[in-house]
Amino acid sequence: MTRRGHENDGYRRLFDGDGLSFGVGLPLTGVRESTPAVDAEVRLSKHAESVGFDGLWARDVPTYWPRFGDAGGAFDTWPLLSHLAAHTDDIALGTSSVVLPLRHPIHVAKSAATVDRLSDGRLVVGVASGDRDPEYPAFGVDSDERGRLVRESVSALRAIWREEYPEIEGSWGRLDGELDVLPKPTTETLPLLPTGNARQSTEWLAEHGDGWIFYHLPEKTLRSYLDDWRERTSHEPFVMVVRVDLADDPTADPEPLHQGYRAGVEWFRDYFRRLESHGLDHVIVGLDAAEPRRALTAFATDVIDEL
Repeated sequence: MTRRGHENDGYRRLFDGDGLSFGVGLPLTGVRESTPAVDAEVRLSKHAESVGFDGLWARDVPTYWPRFGDAGGAFDTWPLLSHLAAHTDDIALGTSSVVLPLRHPIHVAKSAATVDRLSDGRLVVGVASGDRDPEYPAFGVDSDERGRLVRESVSALRAIWREEYPEIEGSWGRLDGELDVLPKPTTETLPLLPTGNARQSTEWLAEHGDGWIFYHLPEKTLRSYLDDWRERTSHEPFVMVVRVDLADDPTADPEPLHQGYRAGVEWFRDYFRRLESHGLDHVIVGLDAAEPRRALTAFATDVIDEL
């Protein structure tokens, strides 16, 4: 499979280096059931960049569902990333992930290209089908149509970014060649990374994605996913989310958490070395910490720098 003109600066920051790279998931303040303080998020984002993280990943959660217990950081993805772009220099800016069935593809194309331009090409776009059941009727979307809507949106996004005055139509509407959508991104097309299965086959993900973001997997399962992925695509990166709670005792053994572990830095160092040896390309770290600045520094010093 050949490259498709998607390798912007953000993509290269995450995937062109040797070995495993690390990003961190927002909100960095750990505020998940309300609205975090913007100034604190900016300070922590700048600190994450300064200590060696390669990516900042913002989630797309249009509504707050208390039963789910996670507002995703509250702020809309695009203005948040634009704000962080203005306060950082080189770190990649990612979405993890835009819920395509709930967003109009013209809006997604324009917003994403805008952030990419404002950040000098640092945007990497994770996309998903979504997982919060009440959101679909709120937007008038049939949840059973999610898979088709993802495919339709990806096709539209590629055409809008690549072509001037594109001619394309779908259930979302039609562009008949009389209208263009500006700005165009810094590269031919923005890097798109489906998240989870996105209600698609692995063949579709390999053909249409510029990488694959997946939730936390046990190591044996991860190896099988990586083997299958490498058979289908020779070079597209594989990204995994890992929740990290650093124990005070650096030698503490792991305790399983949802999407990750609580453990000492020595165990995490060995764990990520193993993931690197399996062929994992990038980790989105979800830090659990009462003192996030201290935890960012500790993880960068005791894990990233050691790898």
